[in-house]
Amino acid sequence: MAIEKKADVAKKQKIPMTDTSLLLLITVVVFFAMYIGAILFQGKGFLKPQTFFNILNANAALIITSCGMSIVMITGGIDISVGGVAALVSMCCAVYLDYHGGNVFGAVVIALAIGLAFGLVQGFLVAYLEIQPFIVSLAGMFFARGMTTIVNTNPFNVANEAFVALKETRIVVPGMGSVNKLGNYVDAYVEIGVVVALLIVLVLFCLLRWTKLGRNFYAVGGNAQSALMLGINVRRTKFLSHVICSFLAGIGGFVYFMHVGSGSASHASGMEMNAIASSIIGGTMLTGGVGNIIGTFFGVLSLSTIQNIVSSAGLDQAWWTGITIAAMLCLFLLIQSVVIARKKRA
Repeated sequence: MAIEKKADVAKKQKIPMTDTSLLLLITVVVFFAMYIGAILFQGKGFLKPQTFFNILNANAALIITSCGMSIVMITGGIDISVGGVAALVSMCCAVYLDYHGGNVFGAVVIALAIGLAFGLVQGFLVAYLEIQPFIVSLAGMFFARGMTTIVNTNPFNVANEAFVALKETRIVVPGMGSVNKLGNYVDAYVEIGVVVALLIVLVLFCLLRWTKLGRNFYAVGGNAQSALMLGINVRRTKFLSHVICSFLAGIGGFVYFMHVGSGSASHASGMEMNAIASSIIGGTMLTGGVGNIIGTFFGVLSLSTIQNIVSSAGLDQAWWTGITIAAMLCLFLLIQSVVIARKKRA
Protein backbone atom coordinates (compact mmCIF):
# COMPACT_ATOMS: atom_id res chain seq x y z
CA MET A 1 0.00 0.00 0.00
CA ALA A 2 2.81 2.39 0.89
CA ILE A 3 4.50 1.73 -2.46
CA GLU A 4 1.24 2.37 -4.31
CA LYS A 5 0.74 5.66 -2.47
CA LYS A 6 4.26 6.79 -3.35
CA ALA A 7 3.62 5.92 -6.99
CA ASP A 8 0.39 7.95 -6.98
CA VAL A 9 2.18 10.93 -5.44
CA ALA A 10 4.94 10.67 -8.07
CA LYS A 11 2.37 10.71 -10.86
CA LYS A 12 0.71 13.81 -9.46
CA GLN A 13 3.99 15.68 -9.09
CA LYS A 14 5.03 17.81 -12.06
CA ILE A 15 8.71 18.02 -12.94
CA PRO A 16 9.45 21.71 -13.59
CA MET A 17 11.02 22.64 -16.92
CA THR A 18 14.60 23.86 -16.55
CA ASP A 19 15.61 27.33 -17.73
CA THR A 20 17.78 25.81 -20.47
CA SER A 21 14.92 23.67 -21.80
CA LEU A 22 12.45 26.56 -21.64
CA LEU A 23 14.70 28.93 -23.59
CA LEU A 24 15.49 26.19 -26.12
CA LEU A 25 11.78 25.56 -26.67
CA ILE A 26 11.12 29.27 -27.20
CA THR A 27 13.99 29.53 -29.71
CA VAL A 28 12.81 26.54 -31.75
CA VAL A 29 9.20 27.77 -31.78
CA VAL A 30 10.27 31.26 -32.89
CA PHE A 31 12.42 29.85 -35.70
CA PHE A 32 9.68 27.63 -37.11
CA ALA A 33 7.14 30.45 -36.77
CA MET A 34 9.42 32.78 -38.75
CA TYR A 35 10.17 30.20 -41.43
CA ILE A 36 6.51 29.25 -41.86
CA GLY A 37 5.64 32.95 -42.01
CA ALA A 38 8.29 33.43 -44.69
CA ILE A 39 6.74 30.60 -46.73
CA LEU A 40 3.25 32.08 -46.41
CA PHE A 41 4.07 35.73 -47.06
CA GLN A 42 7.29 35.77 -49.08
CA GLY A 43 6.46 33.18 -51.73
CA LYS A 44 7.34 29.57 -52.41
CA GLY A 45 11.08 30.20 -52.61
CA PHE A 46 11.38 29.39 -48.91
CA LEU A 47 9.50 26.15 -49.54
CA LYS A 48 12.36 24.69 -51.57
CA PRO A 49 14.74 22.56 -49.47
CA GLN A 50 17.72 24.17 -51.19
CA THR A 51 16.76 27.53 -49.67
CA PHE A 52 17.20 26.05 -46.22
CA PHE A 53 20.41 24.30 -47.25
CA ASN A 54 21.74 27.60 -48.59
CA ILE A 55 21.23 29.08 -45.13
CA LEU A 56 23.38 26.28 -43.75
CA ASN A 57 25.99 26.71 -46.50
CA ALA A 58 26.32 30.43 -45.85
CA ASN A 59 26.41 30.12 -42.07
CA ALA A 60 28.40 26.94 -41.39
CA ALA A 61 31.35 28.97 -40.05
CA LEU A 62 29.04 31.09 -37.89
CA ILE A 63 27.47 27.94 -36.42
CA ILE A 64 30.90 26.69 -35.36
CA THR A 65 32.07 29.99 -33.85
CA SER A 66 28.70 30.53 -32.14
CA CYS A 67 28.97 27.11 -30.48
CA GLY A 68 32.37 28.09 -29.09
CA MET A 69 30.94 31.42 -27.95
CA SER A 70 28.14 29.61 -26.13
CA ILE A 71 30.65 27.47 -24.23
CA VAL A 72 32.40 30.60 -22.93
CA MET A 73 29.13 32.39 -22.17
CA ILE A 74 27.83 29.39 -20.21
CA THR A 75 30.85 29.78 -17.89
CA GLY A 76 30.00 33.47 -17.46
CA GLY A 77 32.63 34.86 -19.85
CA ILE A 78 32.73 36.23 -23.38
CA ASP A 79 35.12 36.17 -26.34
CA ILE A 80 34.91 38.89 -28.99
CA SER A 81 38.08 37.81 -30.79
CA VAL A 82 36.51 34.96 -32.77
CA GLY A 83 35.87 37.08 -35.88
CA GLY A 84 39.45 38.32 -35.90
CA VAL A 85 40.77 34.78 -35.46
CA ALA A 86 38.62 33.58 -38.38
CA ALA A 87 39.91 36.41 -40.60
CA LEU A 88 43.53 35.69 -39.63
CA VAL A 89 43.07 31.98 -40.36
CA SER A 90 41.51 32.76 -43.73
CA MET A 91 44.34 35.10 -44.75
CA CYS A 92 47.17 32.86 -43.50
CA CYS A 93 45.74 29.82 -45.28
CA ALA A 94 45.23 31.81 -48.49
CA VAL A 95 48.81 33.13 -48.47
CA TYR A 96 50.20 29.69 -47.62
CA LEU A 97 48.31 28.00 -50.47
CA ASP A 98 48.78 30.65 -53.16
CA TYR A 99 52.14 32.25 -52.43
CA HIS A 100 54.06 29.38 -50.85
CA GLY A 101 52.76 26.41 -52.81
CA GLY A 102 51.23 24.78 -49.75
CA ASN A 103 48.75 21.93 -49.55
CA VAL A 104 45.30 21.65 -47.97
CA PHE A 105 46.51 19.50 -45.06
CA GLY A 106 49.10 22.12 -44.13
CA ALA A 107 46.45 24.84 -44.30
CA VAL A 108 44.24 22.88 -41.89
CA VAL A 109 47.17 22.54 -39.47
CA ILE A 110 47.79 26.29 -39.67
CA ALA A 111 44.12 27.03 -38.93
CA LEU A 112 44.04 24.72 -35.91
CA ALA A 113 47.37 26.04 -34.60
CA ILE A 114 46.22 29.67 -34.77
CA GLY A 115 42.98 28.90 -32.97
CA LEU A 116 44.77 26.84 -30.30
CA ALA A 117 47.40 29.54 -29.74
CA PHE A 118 44.76 32.23 -29.17
CA GLY A 119 42.87 29.91 -26.84
CA LEU A 120 45.92 29.08 -24.72
CA VAL A 121 47.01 32.70 -24.32
CA GLN A 122 43.58 34.19 -23.72
CA GLY A 123 42.50 31.32 -21.49
CA PHE A 124 45.60 31.74 -19.33
CA LEU A 125 45.11 35.49 -19.00
CA VAL A 126 41.43 35.11 -18.07
CA ALA A 127 41.58 32.05 -15.82
CA TYR A 128 44.93 32.29 -14.08
CA LEU A 129 45.71 36.02 -14.14
CA GLU A 130 42.01 36.87 -13.58
CA ILE A 131 41.86 39.60 -16.22
CA GLN A 132 38.37 40.44 -17.46
CA PRO A 133 37.52 38.25 -20.49
CA PHE A 134 36.10 41.23 -22.40
CA ILE A 135 39.41 43.12 -22.12
CA VAL A 136 41.49 40.06 -23.01
CA SER A 137 39.39 39.13 -26.04
CA LEU A 138 39.21 42.78 -27.14
CA ALA A 139 42.99 42.84 -27.24
CA GLY A 140 42.91 39.50 -29.06
CA MET A 141 40.51 40.91 -31.64
CA PHE A 142 42.73 43.93 -32.35
CA PHE A 143 45.83 41.73 -32.51
CA ALA A 144 44.21 39.26 -34.91
CA ARG A 145 42.91 42.00 -37.20
CA GLY A 146 46.28 43.73 -37.19
CA MET A 147 48.14 40.51 -37.95
CA THR A 148 45.74 39.80 -40.80
CA THR A 149 46.78 43.07 -42.45
CA ILE A 150 50.46 42.37 -41.80
CA VAL A 151 50.22 38.95 -43.48
CA ASN A 152 48.75 40.53 -46.62
CA THR A 153 46.96 43.76 -47.37
CA ASN A 154 45.44 43.01 -50.77
CA PRO A 155 42.39 40.75 -51.20
CA PHE A 156 42.85 37.89 -53.67
CA ASN A 157 41.22 34.63 -54.76
CA VAL A 158 43.04 31.36 -54.14
CA ALA A 159 43.94 29.43 -57.29
CA ASN A 160 45.41 26.31 -55.65
CA GLU A 161 43.88 23.41 -57.61
CA ALA A 162 43.48 21.01 -54.69
CA PHE A 163 41.83 23.69 -52.56
CA VAL A 164 39.53 24.82 -55.38
CA ALA A 165 38.45 21.20 -55.89
CA LEU A 166 37.72 20.90 -52.17
CA LYS A 167 35.84 24.22 -52.14
CA GLU A 168 33.64 23.19 -55.06
CA THR A 169 32.82 19.77 -53.63
CA ARG A 170 29.09 19.38 -53.05
CA ILE A 171 27.34 16.70 -51.02
CA VAL A 172 24.04 15.79 -52.67
CA VAL A 173 21.05 15.37 -50.35
CA PRO A 174 18.97 12.61 -51.96
CA GLY A 175 15.28 13.18 -52.54
CA MET A 176 15.40 16.89 -51.64
CA GLY A 177 15.93 18.41 -55.09
CA SER A 178 13.48 20.56 -57.06
CA VAL A 179 12.50 21.40 -60.61
CA ASN A 180 13.83 24.70 -61.95
CA LYS A 181 12.12 27.12 -64.34
CA LEU A 182 13.40 25.17 -67.35
CA GLY A 183 11.74 22.00 -66.11
CA ASN A 184 15.02 20.31 -65.16
CA TYR A 185 15.46 18.48 -61.88
CA VAL A 186 18.23 19.99 -59.73
CA ASP A 187 19.72 18.07 -56.82
CA ALA A 188 19.82 19.69 -53.40
CA TYR A 189 23.28 19.93 -51.89
CA VAL A 190 25.32 21.11 -48.94
CA GLU A 191 28.96 22.11 -48.72
CA ILE A 192 31.59 20.21 -46.74
CA GLY A 193 31.58 22.96 -44.12
CA VAL A 194 27.97 22.14 -43.22
CA VAL A 195 28.90 18.55 -42.40
CA VAL A 196 31.77 19.81 -40.21
CA ALA A 197 29.43 22.24 -38.43
CA LEU A 198 26.78 19.60 -37.75
CA LEU A 199 29.38 17.18 -36.38
CA ILE A 200 30.69 19.88 -34.04
CA VAL A 201 27.16 20.68 -32.85
CA LEU A 202 26.62 16.98 -32.09
CA VAL A 203 29.96 16.60 -30.26
CA LEU A 204 29.45 19.72 -28.13
CA PHE A 205 25.86 18.73 -27.33
CA CYS A 206 27.14 15.39 -25.98
CA LEU A 207 29.98 17.18 -24.15
CA LEU A 208 27.63 19.53 -22.30
CA ARG A 209 24.98 16.94 -21.59
CA TRP A 210 26.85 13.80 -20.60
CA THR A 211 30.39 14.68 -19.48
CA LYS A 212 31.85 15.94 -16.23
CA LEU A 213 33.50 18.87 -18.03
CA GLY A 214 30.15 19.94 -19.47
CA ARG A 215 28.55 19.89 -16.01
CA ASN A 216 31.50 21.91 -14.70
CA PHE A 217 30.87 24.60 -17.33
CA TYR A 218 27.30 25.04 -16.07
CA ALA A 219 28.35 24.93 -12.41
CA VAL A 220 31.06 27.57 -12.83
CA GLY A 221 28.73 29.82 -14.82
CA GLY A 222 25.92 29.40 -12.30
CA ASN A 223 28.00 30.20 -9.23
CA ALA A 224 31.79 30.03 -9.32
CA GLN A 225 32.13 30.14 -5.53
CA SER A 226 29.73 27.25 -5.03
CA ALA A 227 31.47 25.30 -7.77
CA LEU A 228 34.80 25.83 -5.98
CA MET A 229 33.32 24.54 -2.73
CA LEU A 230 32.11 21.44 -4.58
CA GLY A 231 35.69 20.66 -5.57
CA ILE A 232 35.52 21.91 -9.15
CA ASN A 233 38.71 23.45 -10.51
CA VAL A 234 37.19 26.78 -11.55
CA ARG A 235 40.34 28.17 -13.13
CA ARG A 236 40.96 25.11 -15.26
CA THR A 237 37.31 25.04 -16.33
CA LYS A 238 37.41 28.68 -17.48
CA PHE A 239 40.75 28.05 -19.18
CA LEU A 240 39.36 25.09 -21.13
CA SER A 241 36.26 27.02 -22.16
CA HIS A 242 38.41 29.71 -23.82
CA VAL A 243 40.68 27.11 -25.41
CA ILE A 244 37.66 25.33 -26.91
CA CYS A 245 36.14 28.63 -28.11
CA SER A 246 39.29 29.82 -29.90
CA PHE A 247 40.01 26.35 -31.27
CA LEU A 248 36.52 26.31 -32.77
CA ALA A 249 37.14 29.82 -34.11
CA GLY A 250 40.15 28.36 -35.94
CA ILE A 251 38.00 25.59 -37.41
CA GLY A 252 35.28 28.10 -38.24
CA GLY A 253 37.88 30.29 -39.94
CA PHE A 254 38.92 27.46 -42.23
CA VAL A 255 35.29 26.59 -43.00
CA TYR A 256 34.70 30.26 -43.79
CA PHE A 257 37.79 30.20 -46.01
CA MET A 258 36.43 27.16 -47.86
CA HIS A 259 33.17 29.00 -48.47
CA VAL A 260 34.62 32.29 -49.78
CA GLY A 261 37.82 30.88 -51.35
CA SER A 262 39.82 34.07 -50.85
CA GLY A 263 41.91 36.05 -48.43
CA SER A 264 41.00 39.55 -47.30
CA ALA A 265 41.54 41.74 -44.26
CA SER A 266 37.80 42.50 -44.23
CA HIS A 267 36.73 38.85 -44.01
CA ALA A 268 34.52 37.72 -41.11
CA SER A 269 33.70 41.33 -40.27
CA GLY A 270 31.11 41.38 -37.50
CA MET A 271 31.23 37.60 -36.99
CA GLU A 272 31.87 38.01 -33.25
CA MET A 273 28.74 40.13 -32.84
CA ASN A 274 26.67 37.68 -34.86
CA ALA A 275 28.02 34.82 -32.74
CA ILE A 276 27.01 36.61 -29.53
CA ALA A 277 23.59 37.46 -30.99
CA SER A 278 23.05 33.85 -32.11
CA SER A 279 24.00 32.54 -28.67
CA ILE A 280 21.60 34.92 -26.94
CA ILE A 281 18.77 34.13 -29.38
CA GLY A 282 19.56 30.44 -28.81
CA GLY A 283 18.94 30.80 -25.08
CA THR A 284 22.45 31.28 -23.67
CA MET A 285 22.36 33.77 -20.83
CA LEU A 286 24.96 36.50 -20.51
CA THR A 287 25.00 35.86 -16.76
CA GLY A 288 26.20 32.29 -17.32
CA GLY A 289 24.97 28.89 -16.17
CA VAL A 290 22.25 28.53 -18.83
CA GLY A 291 22.62 27.57 -22.48
CA ASN A 292 22.23 24.83 -25.05
CA ILE A 293 24.20 24.06 -28.20
CA ILE A 294 21.06 23.01 -30.08
CA GLY A 295 19.56 26.36 -29.14
CA THR A 296 22.63 28.12 -30.51
CA PHE A 297 22.24 26.21 -33.77
CA PHE A 298 18.64 27.40 -34.09
CA GLY A 299 19.76 30.87 -33.04
CA VAL A 300 22.05 31.05 -36.09
CA LEU A 301 19.23 29.79 -38.31
CA SER A 302 16.82 32.36 -36.85
CA LEU A 303 19.31 35.17 -37.39
CA SER A 304 19.89 34.18 -41.01
CA THR A 305 16.19 33.60 -41.68
CA ILE A 306 15.21 37.06 -40.50
CA GLN A 307 17.93 38.53 -42.72
CA ASN A 308 16.54 36.60 -45.71
CA ILE A 309 13.00 37.72 -44.92
CA VAL A 310 14.08 41.37 -44.78
CA SER A 311 15.96 40.99 -48.07
CA SER A 312 13.02 39.22 -49.76
CA ALA A 313 10.70 42.00 -48.65
CA GLY A 314 12.77 44.44 -50.74
CA LEU A 315 14.40 46.15 -47.77
CA ASP A 316 17.95 45.83 -49.08
CA GLN A 317 19.40 48.65 -47.03
CA ALA A 318 21.79 47.40 -44.34
CA TRP A 319 20.09 49.30 -41.54
CA TRP A 320 16.83 47.35 -41.91
CA THR A 321 18.67 44.11 -41.16
CA GLY A 322 20.32 45.76 -38.16
CA ILE A 323 16.98 47.02 -36.88
CA THR A 324 15.32 43.61 -37.13
CA ILE A 325 18.25 41.87 -35.42
CA ALA A 326 18.14 44.48 -32.65
CA ALA A 327 14.42 43.84 -32.20
CA MET A 328 15.04 40.09 -31.96
CA LEU A 329 17.80 40.59 -29.39
CA CYS A 330 15.56 42.85 -27.30
CA LEU A 331 12.81 40.23 -27.43
CA PHE A 332 15.07 37.39 -26.29
CA LEU A 333 16.78 39.52 -23.63
CA LEU A 334 13.33 40.35 -22.30
CA ILE A 335 12.47 36.65 -22.24
CA GLN A 336 15.71 35.93 -20.39
CA SER A 337 14.88 38.63 -17.85
CA VAL A 338 11.52 36.97 -17.22
CA VAL A 339 13.26 33.59 -16.77
CA ILE A 340 15.74 35.08 -14.31
CA ALA A 341 12.91 36.71 -12.31
CA ARG A 342 11.07 33.37 -12.30
CA LYS A 343 14.22 31.65 -11.04
CA LYS A 344 14.66 34.16 -8.21
CA ARG A 345 11.04 33.74 -7.09
CA ALA A 346 11.49 29.97 -7.07
